[in-house]
Amino acid sequence: MSAVRTLITVAPTGAETAKADAPGLPVTLDELVSTAEACEAVGAALVHVHIRDDQARPTLDLGRLRDTVAALRERTTLVVQLSTGGAVTDPFEHRLRVLDAEPDSCSLTCGTVNFGDDVFSNPWSFMVELYQRTQAQQVVPEFELFDLGHVAALHRLLDTYGEPFGGRIHCDLVMGVPGGMPGTAATLVAAVQALPEGATWSATGVGRTTLPVALAALASGGHLRVGMEDTLTFSKGQPVVDNAQLVRRAAELATLAQRPPMSTDETRVMLNVKDRRPAHAAG
Repeated sequence: MSAVRTLITVAPTGAETAKADAPGLPVTLDELVSTAEACEAVGAALVHVHIRDDQARPTLDLGRLRDTVAALRERTTLVVQLSTGGAVTDPFEHRLRVLDAEPDSCSLTCGTVNFGDDVFSNPWSFMVELYQRTQAQQVVPEFELFDLGHVAALHRLLDTYGEPFGGRIHCDLVMGVPGGMPGTAATLVAAVQALPEGATWSATGVGRTTLPVALAALASGGHLRVGMEDTLTFSKGQPVVDNAQLVRRAAELATLAQRPPMSTDETRVMLNVKDRRPAHAAG
């Protein structure tokens, strides 16, 4: 039996950081796709996408999202996951519309959370509508869990509305956000023990929790999410150069743990995403 491998997700941009504060942050379509290519080459299998407008401001413009998905499919084999979180100021209807860009996967945050000085709003009614749309539009949701209460909400969602499209439950523990659960090994273990039976999961350590969370996740059988959305410091006093630097380190840690990076094909099987790549759709 082959060794269990590690899914490495890259979240290259996010909605919070300004390009002026992080020169390596990809904000144009070409920068994003070039970043995705570089990250795939060093071990990433899934890209979690936020996009920016011509002034590098966060946007959920549907035309831009469609162009982004198409470009990523043309130049990479990565599983394409669009954020339905957007920026904290985005209205619910714009966040729901993201699915119309036909990604392989989307994020689905399982509850409201204080996000630094802001509030990231995800009321139950919005969660339900988004979840039912993922089922109808055949998009695999990744359940974003910022706190232990979000795990309970995930159980409620599944118990009430059934299994996700594809039949696989995949979660991401987002740890270290000011207002969410801390990025500690003890918290990670508690969250993992509470997940639905059979769920796969990755973990994201925000800021200085990046390495502790990554190491705890690998030790606990989980997968990894890294990227400039979540951290801008590679080590103390050393800014991140680009996203590939973070993916490369994650791949090295996973390999050291004898769980080397998962391929994009293996990731598609694990998540059971619908194959929307043009060559496959025509076949």
